[in-house]
Amino acid sequence: MDKRLLELLVCPICKGALRLASGGAAPELVCRVDRLAYPVRDGIPVMLPEEARVLASDDALLER
Repeated sequence: MDKRLLELLVCPICKGALRLASGGAAPELVCRVDRLAYPVRDGIPVMLPEEARVLASDDALLER
């Protein structure tokens, strides 16, 4: 994923910063505030709230 694009993207819900997490099967953009992980499919971030995965409070992606 392009680093410049990542700097421009924000969480569509809280407008907070996102972090790229690529430790799982597929990369995701993680919002720590809302505890959501947005999928990145074929290098394209899917920034739809209904497509986001809710992270558990003990999820390792929140710690990174």
